[in-house]
Amino acid sequence: MDRRVILAVVLMMAIAMLPAVLSKRTPLSNRPISTAPPAPVTATPPPALTPAPSLDTTVTEVPERVVKVTGPLYTYGVSTRGARLVEATLSQYKSMAKGEGDVPVNLVAAHSDLLGLALLSGGDTVSFRDWDFTPSSESLDVRSGEAVLTLQAARGELGITVTYRFTPDNYLVGVTGQVTGLGPNGGTLLIGLGPTVRNTESDSVLHQRELAIVTKGLKESEKHTLGGLSRAAPTDLAGPFEWVAVKSKYFVAALFAVDSTVSGSAGRLTALRAMPTDTRKRPAEADIRASLPLPAAGQFHYSLYAGPLEYHRLRAMGHDFYDVNPYGWPGFRTIIRPVAVAGRWLLVKMHSLGIAYGVGLILFGIMVRLALWPLNQKAMRSSMAMQAVQPLMKDLQERYKNDPQKLQQEMFKLYKEHNVNPFGGCWPMLIPMPILLALFFVFQNTIELRGAPFLWITDLSMRDPLFIIPILMGLSMYLVSKIGQLGMESTPQMKTMLYMMPVMMTVLFFNFPAGLNLYYAVQNVASIPQQWIIAKERQKSAVLRTVSSKR
Repeated sequence: MDRRVILAVVLMMAIAMLPAVLSKRTPLSNRPISTAPPAPVTATPPPALTPAPSLDTTVTEVPERVVKVTGPLYTYGVSTRGARLVEATLSQYKSMAKGEGDVPVNLVAAHSDLLGLALLSGGDTVSFRDWDFTPSSESLDVRSGEAVLTLQAARGELGITVTYRFTPDNYLVGVTGQVTGLGPNGGTLLIGLGPTVRNTESDSVLHQRELAIVTKGLKESEKHTLGGLSRAAPTDLAGPFEWVAVKSKYFVAALFAVDSTVSGSAGRLTALRAMPTDTRKRPAEADIRASLPLPAAGQFHYSLYAGPLEYHRLRAMGHDFYDVNPYGWPGFRTIIRPVAVAGRWLLVKMHSLGIAYGVGLILFGIMVRLALWPLNQKAMRSSMAMQAVQPLMKDLQERYKNDPQKLQQEMFKLYKEHNVNPFGGCWPMLIPMPILLALFFVFQNTIELRGAPFLWITDLSMRDPLFIIPILMGLSMYLVSKIGQLGMESTPQMKTMLYMMPVMMTVLFFNFPAGLNLYYAVQNVASIPQQWIIAKERQKSAVLRTVSSKR
């Protein structure tokens, strides 16, 4: 029973964890983009984006300027060319990308179209990307309080005003504005989110694999990797959406547009279109645009969150925004998320008390083992009881080998007489699994652990560069198994499991975060005293049974 359970646990872990490391999502289906209002949503494809019509051939281009907005948490840069965001530097986070040195993270990639605007009206598309806007200020200081930046531009009868509102203690930027000169049918505002989130990590391959588009409609969020986008045609996602986002492993740029006048907080973003713009096998850049309906008067409003994936900030945003960085996969999240959130909170709390994350992990592993001590004790003693009745079970199996129904009745009778639960040694072994899976996601997605050092390891969220901890984890697992078999009659199957399981687990965990390996190794070492106590009890019971049989 125990060997089967252990093997099942390993297979469950492999099935659960390997997809996050090895899988490649299939391309998304192409659905028509909707330009209708949120309710009801119709699916009519928009016309292809075309160059802006010549509204004023006498326009003289002026030099581009960047308005710097400086706050305690960030420095945002807003270009007068297109009124788009060209810089989002986060002062509290350092870039780990090779060749950048010790500089703050900047989320905005080159040739960014973040918050770049275009107008879809009738059969024409007008891009504001090359329009020269006049700003209300040349720079803003948000360290002392809220600040507002207004940019205006016009060509012929068409004009646009964009107003940004910044707050000192939040990465959320409010955006309001108006397009003038629209016809009576209004139009659709296309808001840029591309081409990507700039690489800020030392492992550029892992960064690219984590790049994704996440959307939240009226149900749960959906995640689509940039590497899985189809090159054959644009990928169109139909809304309405409460928010849409482009994320990396630790950072995100997200648009919020929720209609508070509609029951259920229906989204006003009616669709999102993405089309890869690079030639790599797995695209890392795309032209990404969200659609926002415009009334005839031309007013619009939405918000941008451009910052770190800090869980408490994501949760405070509401609308299930914490699901932009999900703990677990669909179907598993209900079980994994509460454990992951609790584990993350405890590690961060200990760190706030001056305990390094590596030391906190060691303490956390010991605490979990102590909490599970009674259950494990019960499971081990149940296994001992099962071992004690093995001779009687073999006798029953031989006696009733031709009468399965009678054999089953006698087996249950035997269990009852000796107070043995055949499953008592199995289910407590499954309890640590949600914790282990939850910690896998904590180390994969928790920004607080980004760059957390421990001894020779520079980042606990990355694999051990020397592979020392996964090897120690495998050795500790072997030691636990060896002690656990003391006093038991050795069989070829047990010997195989003794050597095979540690090797399998070491190979499986080799490229997993060093912190996860550290936690599992601590769990193994912390379980040795309990294994030793049970082994001594088992040996003592075996001696007593031998003496009793001789009498």
